[in-house]
Amino acid sequence: MIHAVIALIDYGEGNLGSVEKALKHVGCEVQTTSSPEVLQAADGVVLPGVGAFDDCMHGLEKSGLVDPIAELIAADKPFLGICLGLQMLFASSEEGERAGLGILPGRVLRFRHDLKIPQIGWNQITRVNDAPHLEEIEDGTWVYFVHSYYVEPDDESLVATTTDYGISFCSSVRRGNLFACQFHPEKSQAAGLSILDNFRKLASGA
Repeated sequence: MIHAVIALIDYGEGNLGSVEKALKHVGCEVQTTSSPEVLQAADGVVLPGVGAFDDCMHGLEKSGLVDPIAELIAADKPFLGICLGLQMLFASSEEGERAGLGILPGRVLRFRHDLKIPQIGWNQITRVNDAPHLEEIEDGTWVYFVHSYYVEPDDESLVATTTDYGISFCSSVRRGNLFACQFHPEKSQAAGLSILDNFRKLASGA
Protein backbone atom coordinates (compact mmCIF):
# COMPACT_ATOMS: atom_id res chain seq x y z
CA MET A 1 0.00 0.00 0.00
CA ILE A 2 1.27 3.46 -0.94
CA HIS A 3 0.58 5.92 1.84
CA ALA A 4 -0.59 9.48 1.28
CA VAL A 5 -0.32 12.54 3.50
CA ILE A 6 -3.82 14.02 3.75
CA ALA A 7 -4.53 17.44 5.25
CA LEU A 8 -7.87 17.47 7.06
CA ILE A 9 -9.09 21.06 7.25
CA ASP A 10 -9.97 22.21 10.76
CA TYR A 11 -11.87 25.51 10.72
CA GLY A 12 -13.34 25.26 14.20
CA GLU A 13 -16.70 23.69 13.35
CA GLY A 14 -17.81 20.09 13.68
CA ASN A 15 -16.27 16.84 14.83
CA LEU A 16 -13.40 15.67 12.66
CA GLY A 17 -12.71 12.45 14.55
CA SER A 18 -14.73 10.03 12.44
CA VAL A 19 -13.26 11.36 9.18
CA GLU A 20 -9.73 11.19 10.55
CA LYS A 21 -10.25 7.63 11.78
CA ALA A 22 -11.63 6.45 8.43
CA LEU A 23 -8.78 8.06 6.48
CA LYS A 24 -6.22 6.40 8.74
CA HIS A 25 -8.03 3.08 8.30
CA VAL A 26 -7.35 3.15 4.54
CA GLY A 27 -3.67 4.00 5.03
CA CYS A 28 -3.54 7.79 5.05
CA GLU A 29 -1.27 9.85 7.24
CA VAL A 30 -3.66 12.55 8.47
CA GLN A 31 -2.64 16.06 9.47
CA THR A 32 -5.54 17.98 11.00
CA THR A 33 -4.75 21.61 10.32
CA SER A 34 -5.82 25.17 9.63
CA SER A 35 -2.43 26.06 8.12
CA PRO A 36 -2.33 26.97 4.40
CA GLU A 37 1.29 25.80 4.31
CA VAL A 38 0.34 22.32 5.53
CA LEU A 39 -2.47 22.15 2.94
CA GLN A 40 -0.01 23.07 0.22
CA ALA A 41 2.50 20.42 1.27
CA ALA A 42 0.00 17.56 1.62
CA ASP A 43 -0.69 15.00 -1.10
CA GLY A 44 -4.42 15.61 -0.80
CA VAL A 45 -6.87 17.79 1.11
CA VAL A 46 -10.23 16.99 2.76
CA LEU A 47 -12.84 19.63 3.56
CA PRO A 48 -15.37 18.13 5.98
CA GLY A 49 -18.58 19.86 6.96
CA VAL A 50 -20.87 19.57 9.96
CA GLY A 51 -23.17 22.35 11.06
CA ALA A 52 -24.64 25.44 9.43
CA PHE A 53 -23.45 27.00 6.16
CA ASP A 54 -22.79 30.50 7.53
CA ASP A 55 -20.90 29.20 10.57
CA CYS A 56 -18.66 27.02 8.45
CA MET A 57 -17.94 29.76 5.91
CA HIS A 58 -17.14 32.12 8.81
CA GLY A 59 -14.73 29.51 10.15
CA LEU A 60 -12.94 29.28 6.80
CA GLU A 61 -12.77 33.05 6.49
CA LYS A 62 -11.51 33.50 10.06
CA SER A 63 -8.82 30.87 9.46
CA GLY A 64 -7.68 32.58 6.26
CA LEU A 65 -8.40 29.48 4.21
CA VAL A 66 -10.75 30.76 1.50
CA ASP A 67 -8.07 31.78 -1.01
CA PRO A 68 -5.71 28.86 -0.25
CA ILE A 69 -8.53 26.35 -0.86
CA ALA A 70 -9.38 28.00 -4.18
CA GLU A 71 -5.71 27.94 -5.20
CA LEU A 72 -5.30 24.26 -4.33
CA ILE A 73 -8.36 23.30 -6.37
CA ALA A 74 -7.25 25.49 -9.29
CA ALA A 75 -3.93 23.62 -9.21
CA ASP A 76 -5.89 20.33 -9.35
CA LYS A 77 -4.50 18.96 -6.08
CA PRO A 78 -6.59 15.91 -5.03
CA PHE A 79 -9.43 17.38 -2.97
CA LEU A 80 -12.36 15.74 -1.22
CA GLY A 81 -15.37 17.66 0.12
CA ILE A 82 -17.82 15.92 2.46
CA CYS A 83 -21.43 17.00 3.14
CA LEU A 84 -21.27 20.74 3.90
CA GLY A 85 -17.78 20.54 2.41
CA LEU A 86 -19.56 19.93 -0.90
CA GLN A 87 -22.10 22.71 -0.42
CA MET A 88 -19.50 25.34 0.47
CA LEU A 89 -17.85 24.87 -2.93
CA PHE A 90 -20.84 26.59 -4.54
CA ALA A 91 -21.65 30.30 -4.69
CA SER A 92 -24.59 30.47 -2.30
CA SER A 93 -26.95 28.48 -0.09
CA GLU A 94 -30.55 28.94 0.92
CA GLU A 95 -29.41 27.96 4.42
CA GLY A 96 -27.45 31.13 5.01
CA GLU A 97 -26.60 34.65 3.94
CA ARG A 98 -22.84 34.38 3.47
CA ALA A 99 -21.36 33.73 0.06
CA GLY A 100 -19.90 30.30 -0.54
CA LEU A 101 -16.48 29.62 -2.01
CA GLY A 102 -17.87 29.99 -5.53
CA ILE A 103 -15.46 27.41 -6.95
CA LEU A 104 -18.22 25.47 -8.71
CA PRO A 105 -21.10 27.15 -10.57
CA GLY A 106 -24.49 26.57 -9.00
CA ARG A 107 -26.36 26.94 -5.74
CA VAL A 108 -27.53 25.05 -2.68
CA LEU A 109 -31.29 24.53 -2.21
CA ARG A 110 -33.49 23.25 0.59
CA PHE A 111 -35.61 20.15 0.04
CA ARG A 112 -39.25 21.06 -0.57
CA HIS A 113 -41.36 17.92 -0.40
CA ASP A 114 -43.41 15.89 2.04
CA LEU A 115 -40.66 13.46 3.06
CA LYS A 116 -38.91 13.87 6.39
CA ILE A 117 -36.38 16.70 6.45
CA PRO A 118 -33.52 16.33 7.13
CA GLN A 119 -32.86 13.13 5.24
CA ILE A 120 -31.10 10.96 7.81
CA GLY A 121 -29.96 7.46 6.99
CA TRP A 122 -29.07 5.19 4.11
CA ASN A 123 -29.92 5.87 0.50
CA GLN A 124 -28.64 4.77 -2.90
CA ILE A 125 -26.45 6.50 -5.45
CA THR A 126 -26.65 6.22 -9.23
CA ARG A 127 -23.50 6.87 -11.23
CA VAL A 128 -23.89 9.53 -13.91
CA ASN A 129 -20.33 10.40 -14.95
CA ASP A 130 -17.02 8.61 -14.50
CA ALA A 131 -14.90 9.42 -11.47
CA PRO A 132 -11.81 7.53 -10.25
CA HIS A 133 -13.12 8.03 -6.71
CA LEU A 134 -16.03 5.72 -7.57
CA GLU A 135 -13.97 2.86 -8.96
CA GLU A 136 -15.66 -0.46 -8.03
CA ILE A 137 -18.68 1.43 -6.62
CA GLU A 138 -21.75 0.02 -8.35
CA ASP A 139 -25.02 1.70 -9.21
CA GLY A 140 -27.44 1.33 -6.33
CA THR A 141 -24.73 1.34 -3.65
CA TRP A 142 -26.09 2.41 -0.26
CA VAL A 143 -24.40 5.33 1.51
CA TYR A 144 -25.22 7.42 4.58
CA PHE A 145 -26.77 10.90 4.45
CA VAL A 146 -27.61 13.60 6.99
CA HIS A 147 -28.82 16.80 5.26
CA SER A 148 -31.66 19.20 4.56
CA TYR A 149 -30.04 20.92 1.57
CA TYR A 150 -28.68 19.72 -1.76
CA VAL A 151 -26.51 21.20 -4.52
CA GLU A 152 -27.79 22.16 -7.96
CA PRO A 153 -24.79 22.56 -10.29
CA ASP A 154 -25.19 24.81 -13.32
CA ASP A 155 -22.93 22.46 -15.28
CA GLU A 156 -24.43 18.98 -15.56
CA SER A 157 -21.03 17.52 -16.47
CA LEU A 158 -20.01 18.08 -12.83
CA VAL A 159 -22.59 15.57 -11.56
CA ALA A 160 -20.94 12.27 -10.60
CA THR A 161 -23.91 10.62 -8.88
CA THR A 162 -27.57 11.28 -8.22
CA THR A 163 -29.86 10.09 -5.43
CA ASP A 164 -33.64 10.02 -5.12
CA TYR A 165 -35.26 11.60 -2.08
CA GLY A 166 -38.54 13.16 -3.09
CA ILE A 167 -36.65 14.42 -6.14
CA SER A 168 -33.57 13.26 -8.01
CA PHE A 169 -30.72 15.39 -6.67
CA CYS A 170 -26.98 15.61 -7.22
CA SER A 171 -25.29 13.58 -4.48
CA SER A 172 -21.69 14.02 -5.63
CA VAL A 173 -19.65 16.08 -8.08
CA ARG A 174 -16.33 15.60 -9.81
CA ARG A 175 -14.04 17.94 -11.73
CA GLY A 176 -10.52 16.73 -12.37
CA ASN A 177 -9.03 15.69 -9.04
CA LEU A 178 -11.85 17.37 -7.12
CA PHE A 179 -14.54 15.08 -5.74
CA ALA A 180 -17.18 16.16 -3.27
CA CYS A 181 -20.15 14.21 -1.94
CA GLN A 182 -23.31 15.02 -0.01
CA PHE A 183 -23.16 11.66 1.76
CA HIS A 184 -20.66 10.73 4.47
CA PRO A 185 -18.13 8.15 3.24
CA GLU A 186 -16.72 7.87 6.77
CA LYS A 187 -20.15 6.62 7.92
CA SER A 188 -20.90 4.47 4.86
CA GLN A 189 -19.10 1.29 5.92
CA ALA A 190 -17.32 -0.71 3.17
CA ALA A 191 -18.51 1.44 0.28
CA GLY A 192 -17.41 4.64 1.97
CA LEU A 193 -14.01 3.19 2.85
CA SER A 194 -13.60 2.19 -0.82
CA ILE A 195 -14.23 5.79 -1.86
CA LEU A 196 -11.70 7.05 0.69
CA ASP A 197 -9.18 4.44 -0.47
CA ASN A 198 -9.66 5.56 -4.07
CA PHE A 199 -8.96 9.11 -2.89
CA ARG A 200 -5.77 7.88 -1.17
CA LYS A 201 -4.64 6.19 -4.39
CA LEU A 202 -5.25 9.37 -6.38
CA ALA A 203 -3.41 11.50 -3.83
CA SER A 204 -0.45 9.10 -3.67
CA GLY A 205 -0.21 8.77 -7.43
CA ALA A 206 -0.77 5.01 -7.20
